[in-house]
Amino acid sequence: MAIKEQIMADLKEAMKNKDKDRLRVLRSLKSKLLEREISEREGGEGSISDEQATEVLMKAAKQRKESIDQFEKGDRADLAQNEKEELEIIESYLPEMLSEEEVRDVAQAKIDELGANDMSDMGRVMGVMMQELKGKAEGSLVSKVVKEELS
Repeated sequence: MAIKEQIMADLKEAMKNKDKDRLRVLRSLKSKLLEREISEREGGEGSISDEQATEVLMKAAKQRKESIDQFEKGDRADLAQNEKEELEIIESYLPEMLSEEEVRDVAQAKIDELGANDMSDMGRVMGVMMQELKGKAEGSLVSKVVKEELS
């Protein structure tokens, strides 16, 4: 089942079960997916692919992680806990992310393949890496690993 359809089905289920927290998060995700669908639409009907839906979910997860960080710095554990719960729901729809070791293996292979030897080649390596790992790893992790490998 496609990500969007799964979210819609789970939204109905959350309504039936009166699960307010899950319902709030799923409504937010539905809204973001519809927003993306409308922006992609050309001349009438349109839909988004699972890859595009994954991008929307990754962006929502990243926003939650940043909020958690800010709330913890501001000593607001209650708000950070709410964000953590939302993040857990969002991550349940995301594909399994690659570990740092797996990203490092891909980075080393790409660096060798491209013949990159120093930081001046970082942009070239990052472009190829992000294309290949889109939806499989966070950009910040990829950037960190590539920097370490090129230093």
